[in-house]
Amino acid sequence: MRKTIILSAIAALTILASCGKKQEQQAPPQGPMPFPVQTVERQDATTYEEYTANLEGQQNVEIRPKVDGFIQKIYVDEGQQVRKGQLLFKLETQTLNQDAAAARANVNAAQVEVDRLAPLVERNIISKVQLETAKARLAQAKAAYASVAATIRYGTITSPVNGVIGTLPYKEGSLVSANSQMPLTTVSDSKIMRAYFAMNEKQMLNFTKTFKGATLQQKLSNVPPVSLLLVDGSEYDHKGKLETVSGLVNEGTGTSDFRAEFANPEAVLRSGSTGVVRIPIQRKDAILVPQNAVFDMQGKQMVYVVQKDNTVKSKVITTATTSGLNFVVSEGLEAGEVIVTEGTSKLKDGMAIVPQQAAKAETATPAKDTVTTATTKTTTVTKK
Repeated sequence: MRKTIILSAIAALTILASCGKKQEQQAPPQGPMPFPVQTVERQDATTYEEYTANLEGQQNVEIRPKVDGFIQKIYVDEGQQVRKGQLLFKLETQTLNQDAAAARANVNAAQVEVDRLAPLVERNIISKVQLETAKARLAQAKAAYASVAATIRYGTITSPVNGVIGTLPYKEGSLVSANSQMPLTTVSDSKIMRAYFAMNEKQMLNFTKTFKGATLQQKLSNVPPVSLLLVDGSEYDHKGKLETVSGLVNEGTGTSDFRAEFANPEAVLRSGSTGVVRIPIQRKDAILVPQNAVFDMQGKQMVYVVQKDNTVKSKVITTATTSGLNFVVSEGLEAGEVIVTEGTSKLKDGMAIVPQQAAKAETATPAKDTVTTATTKTTTVTKK
């Protein structure tokens, strides 16, 4: 009985194994896999060149004393908004007050002498020379008194411009002078902020070729409004304008200095901070391909081009710049060619695929939460 059961089990296993082999033999071979593709087209695009910039107020005025003295009173605090003519500091001028009293006494004495000699001259008792000499001494005494009085006024320091108070390195009671290494403070007029950045010689050459104009100033006037990326990656609300560029290349750095200006009505921008100036450049009939379609091989950028028989062939391309989603191709592709947009890692030359037309990806301004730390960066936006 046991022997019969064992033989039955062996027979069942043999039947199952033979059925499995038969099903494997009957499974049809796998055909070409579907892949998304896109037809290459020429289109107008706007590329952005980005330059790291230092921000400064339109006026950064150092406040320095004209006389030596102890700081008697500080009337402002760091970061405070001040108006032109507002009192900032009061220096102790007790010694100067004593000098002023002595000078005033000299003026009175000289006036008394003139008053005494004048009637004597009228009666021809003394010569006019004596009176003129006394008048000269009076004028000299008045000049000395005016000089001391002006020096005393220098002890009262007011703001020369509207702006924001910087740091206050000195405290009340500190001795300061006109030769002090640090200023009393700095007043920054930040209604208009200036962004300073530099281009190297190659970038400067591209700039002069891109924008029309017989002079640098004319080229600057033809540059569209520029934007500013803040340190948190967000784009500043107000557009700016390129205002100046240095006429000579800095021999030490090999760069040309630019200045862009931005309105700052909400006081968002502060002197001493940094940002990224973005210069828009118009490109006509550019070829754009999705970044996912491009792969690197041995240091070269490549794409898979779909042939007429639906096989793929790798092709080397050269990209000029990037956007958040696309590469701008300068060499290697022509309008009308069909490329694979995704899954390139699964392909190899000569492999057959089933092309499926992919929806065109929206080409937009690069994400605002990404800020380049390099000197320059280029991004792209496509015009529809």
